[in-house]
Amino acid sequence: MKKNFKLKIRYDGSRYQGWEHQVGVDLTIQGKLESVLAKMTDSDISAIKIIASGRTDAGVHAIGQIANVHLDTDLDEDYVKEYLNRYLPDDISIDECKLASDRFHARYNAVGKTYRYTFYYGDKKPVFDRKYVTVIDKDVDIDAMIKASKYLVGEHDYKSFCANPRMKKSTVRIVDKIDIKRNGPYIHLYFHGTGFLQNMVRILAGTLLEVGFHKMTPIRVKEIMDARDRKLAGPTAPAMGLCLMEVDY
Repeated sequence: MKKNFKLKIRYDGSRYQGWEHQVGVDLTIQGKLESVLAKMTDSDISAIKIIASGRTDAGVHAIGQIANVHLDTDLDEDYVKEYLNRYLPDDISIDECKLASDRFHARYNAVGKTYRYTFYYGDKKPVFDRKYVTVIDKDVDIDAMIKASKYLVGEHDYKSFCANPRMKKSTVRIVDKIDIKRNGPYIHLYFHGTGFLQNMVRILAGTLLEVGFHKMTPIRVKEIMDARDRKLAGPTAPAMGLCLMEVDY
């Protein structure tokens, strides 16, 4: 009996080469999940195809990744969740497992995503958070970053903030909210939008950091976006500071 399971997944991406299963790459989130699901259903792994809301890059984390998988099984949601959590490594957790309609597709049905990027500036090392933040060596001007972020909100061509120079599809996206908040030594950047280009959030974070360091003026961010030239934007911030927080349906 074919069932479509919807999974909410939390993972520490530190040791993985991203979400997507790749030829010649052993350690991916998708690969780990499909391996356990194949064992659970006594199936060939080639028959298991789990679909995520989006592919996170190597080293990127998730608190609210959503995926779905069609399985030919009589097993119920509770058993599937329990089995996965028992046999998956400790850095991957299935927080929810529910039956979905046959037509539900984790990627195509997603209407929005929230990412959080975290910088750390303080007089103490972030010993227990070191894998989830990017440490900076001087403080930033939060007000300047907030001012610059306003130029990035809306429906724009984000080609300047895309890591793929050969992108053939449209680079127009909608980013409807950017929040920048300081919590003690932590500087959190929240991005909500309908979809994001390759490395887009990390490039936006790296560019806003340049503004925070006064290496770039807030209005310069608008000029960079209008230029549609990746070479003008800031550096791609390290993967470890990025986390997929939530997916909207």
